Amino acid sequence: MLNFRQAIKISLGSVGSAKLRSGLTTLGIIIGIAAVVANVSLGGSFNLFFKEEINALGSNFIIVFSQEPNLFYTDELEIIDKTPGVMGVSPIKQQLGEVTYLSQNKNINIVGVSEDYEETANIIMEEGSFITDQDKFSAVIGSDVASEKFDRNISSRSSIDVAFRLKEGEFVTRTFKVKGIIESPDTSFAEGGIDRDVSIFVPVSTINEMLEEDDFGAFFIMSGSLEDVEEVSDEVDKRLARNFGVSSRDLDDEDAKPYTIFNQADVLEQVNQLSDSLAAFLVAVALISLLVGSIGIMNIMLVTVTERTREIGIMKALGYSSTDVLLLFIVEAMILSLLGGIMGLGVGLAGAYAVTNFLDLPFLYPHYILEIGLGVALIVGVAAGAYPANKAAKMNPVDALRYE
Repeated sequence: MLNFRQAIKISLGSVGSAKLRSGLTTLGIIIGIAAVVANVSLGGSFNLFFKEEINALGSNFIIVFSQEPNLFYTDELEIIDKTPGVMGVSPIKQQLGEVTYLSQNKNINIVGVSEDYEETANIIMEEGSFITDQDKFSAVIGSDVASEKFDRNISSRSSIDVAFRLKEGEFVTRTFKVKGIIESPDTSFAEGGIDRDVSIFVPVSTINEMLEEDDFGAFFIMSGSLEDVEEVSDEVDKRLARNFGVSSRDLDDEDAKPYTIFNQADVLEQVNQLSDSLAAFLVAVALISLLVGSIGIMNIMLVTVTERTREIGIMKALGYSSTDVLLLFIVEAMILSLLGGIMGLGVGLAGAYAVTNFLDLPFLYPHYILEIGLGVALIVGVAAGAYPANKAAKMNPVDALRYE
């Protein structure tokens, strides 16, 4: 009775004696396993990238947008601020303004916010400090505004003129002292539709005073933690709906409310669904490659059985049982698959690293990739080698010895 160790030794000799055939056999497995490993790694990298992008937008954020003009005022701000679980809230008011710096004019997005916006939107200052609620004609500017919009760079303590066109067609202009420059968030997502790199932030009370208005366009809210962001968001939704006369039974009907509300957990859930679908698609494509590779192993093993018919006859004449022959061919298929799996792991990880480096994504190497790669390779080897091995084991030794 042939033991497993002897089967491995004989199979390794067989694989080594036909290097070209073995290499061609493993090629399909290398490609298939590399595709699976690379796509699993890339799926995880995209998922991590999306999460990092969203987390850069703010801390446990909740955003409320007005769907109608003149909807949000100080009363709504107080309702949100007094909601349990709300750690900070900033009203937002955006207006395109004409900015003048050293006699050069540019149209730039002006955003009115409160001092809470710094924490709720994860603002990091590259230079200077953020505006406070005590400021009036102070401004902080995005990195692109500071270094790319004008011929000469704007620095802290520089002065800029901001002009708005009023409804009557007249212009109102005020001079603002630049208090600081915001560090680029290095994210392609825009928080609440605001690209901080190309925006100028001023006190919301000042922008309303200049425009002779007293409403807000949106609220940027921060809850205590990501775990309670949905609960806080629901409570804010209930209180605002009650304030606007929306019945509790219509809370889930977005068309019944004059505003839109969403939170960080909602966005993360949608991103997870998107990344899971993308990962599933990538793995499905990779499995097709693996299927092709397994068919290649089966074909080569069938040819091998035919080539080694006399060898099988001699083995049976020497006393090897059908089980021994079956074990030999199964082990040989497993060895070829494992070799292909190990090389496929290396190729797949190298490919995933190259792609993530090119796309500037985080490289993710989940601990289970090794198990997936080698496990799938073994399964493919056993499945692909089963039929050829069974065919070899059932050969009649007399007929096999007569085979030319």
